[in-house]
Amino acid sequence: MASSTISEKIRKQLAALPARPGVYIMRNAKGEVIYVGKAAKLKDRVRSYFGSPHMMEPKTRALREHIEDFEYIVVGNAGEALILEATLIKRHQPFFNIRLKDDKRYPYLKVDVQNPWPRVYITRRIEKDGARYFGPYASAGSVRATLDLTKKLFPWRSCTKEITGKDARPCLDYYIKRCIAPCTSFCTSEEYGEVVEDVILFLEGKSDDVLRRLRHQMEAAAERMEYERAAQVRDQLRSIERTVERQMVSTTRKEDVDIFGIARDGDQACVQVFFVRGTQMIGRDTFVLEGVRDEAESAVLANFLLQYYEGAQYIPKLVAIPSDAEERATIEELLTEKRGSLVEVRVPERGEKKRLVELAGDNAREALSHMRVKWMADANKTEQALEQLMEELSLPEMPHRIECYDNSNIQGTSPVSSMVVFIDGKPATNQYRRFKVKTVVGADDFATMAEVLRRRFKNHAKTADQGEQGDSANLEAPDRVADRGTEGWETPDLVIIDGGRGQLGAAVQVMRELGVHHIPAVGLAKRFEELFVPDEDEPVVLPRGSEALYLVQRLRDEAHRFAITFHRQVRGKSSIQSALDTIPGIGPKRKKALLRKFGSVKQIREADVAEIASTVGFTSALAEKVKAEL
Repeated sequence: MASSTISEKIRKQLAALPARPGVYIMRNAKGEVIYVGKAAKLKDRVRSYFGSPHMMEPKTRALREHIEDFEYIVVGNAGEALILEATLIKRHQPFFNIRLKDDKRYPYLKVDVQNPWPRVYITRRIEKDGARYFGPYASAGSVRATLDLTKKLFPWRSCTKEITGKDARPCLDYYIKRCIAPCTSFCTSEEYGEVVEDVILFLEGKSDDVLRRLRHQMEAAAERMEYERAAQVRDQLRSIERTVERQMVSTTRKEDVDIFGIARDGDQACVQVFFVRGTQMIGRDTFVLEGVRDEAESAVLANFLLQYYEGAQYIPKLVAIPSDAEERATIEELLTEKRGSLVEVRVPERGEKKRLVELAGDNAREALSHMRVKWMADANKTEQALEQLMEELSLPEMPHRIECYDNSNIQGTSPVSSMVVFIDGKPATNQYRRFKVKTVVGADDFATMAEVLRRRFKNHAKTADQGEQGDSANLEAPDRVADRGTEGWETPDLVIIDGGRGQLGAAVQVMRELGVHHIPAVGLAKRFEELFVPDEDEPVVLPRGSEALYLVQRLRDEAHRFAITFHRQVRGKSSIQSALDTIPGIGPKRKKALLRKFGSVKQIREADVAEIASTVGFTSALAEKVKAEL
């Protein structure tokens, strides 16, 4: 709702709320579902959204501003509320919820064991038809790779023909040992059934059982002097053994475990899942969550687990997570009920499982970084993002050069700022700049941004007047020695200030003073990526999932990273101050000479005056002063 006033319709709905567990659904003026939540008592929980906004978290306050209607569903207990909440989030993908990105029907491998001659194939629809399902897999690529591997290792039929056993001759798969040809009765139903059983055991991670069965078959064939058959089984054995050896040995103890690791970046999180079956890691998958900004990791993990296992066909006995999840006990009860036997959700504190959880977290961070790089490398997406940004901000042309600024300090100490530059939607790292703030005392983001923009555009004005001979004397060097000439000072097509209206106002005032107010500038709110435009009351809200929003997020995150890195360097240098720095007459050169000769302040303190005086650049009087001060 646009204001803090509550409509008569909402008042009546609030008065009718029951004091029972359930799930509530919030809608905006367009009727879109914007939030789904659960409650032990609907009456108390839903009313809390319409109390004093000053007592609310920023995300809740922003949600409340958009609520125009709500409905609720009463359930029997907290467990049912959790399940229903996860189902509705997956269905509606509400903006204010933590949600699996682009959540569709994930692919599974299906073994249609109810068929007299079963096949293995990919499906996205789970039915109660007696078939065996394995998954879910995060992508078609990962499920296709597993299907191809099982086809290579086990000779099951891939054709869809009706099996009568009366075909004149088998297809090519038989001759390349990829099928045992039930179509021509070259095998019995029992022999084919053993192949299918091996496939199921392999997909369950029970490779040892498969190898044991095949060794028995090989030895039996050799005893019957069926040497060709024994050689075929031997080759299959070796192929499976090589495959198992390539898989990472995860634990010395046989058990089924799903290992989860998580990495976060702004509004997104990446979850890596390792599937450990028996003693082997048989596969892994990567999932992306949106809407995680300002959410505790315990809430992110709980939401992911509920949405992930809501459609899973197999749940292991143990689920290992990197940190505690909200309502873990209730999640364990739900998973136990779905599996039919005890399931434990645990945070490993030591040993192999802790190592695997940490490894999954490392892989999640790599995957998140890779997704960012991949997006940046996609020319079509970046062009689309720039076009959308031009339209949403009513820019005169597509922004070729975008500059983004961010401040960094801790309680006002060692304040710094960063400028990152994207050219045609891609980072131009050689044009990044870092500023040591010189005129501002304490934590004053507005004054800091004003100083930085004044230094940046004062320089820009000079280059315009002096034939592009820029003066960058006040600037700190970027990650590497950058060109101090005109290249880094082109006129930007868009300036983004990381902050709200206050920081933007300070920046625009400086730009007007320097006569560069024709350059478009916007302020980016930290929490919900709202873009504030000068002289406009309402912010621009980029569509969720749009390429333009993703580009703005990357700019903001890169500016923040660059500022934080520089701030750590500056803070580190200022905190490591030697006792020699306080002695009059001891400058950097003399300090360096002393430390090179004696190695430490302690050794200098223990040396006599003559030893100190013999140091290059020192006199007896200065040596005595050093000795006295130390």
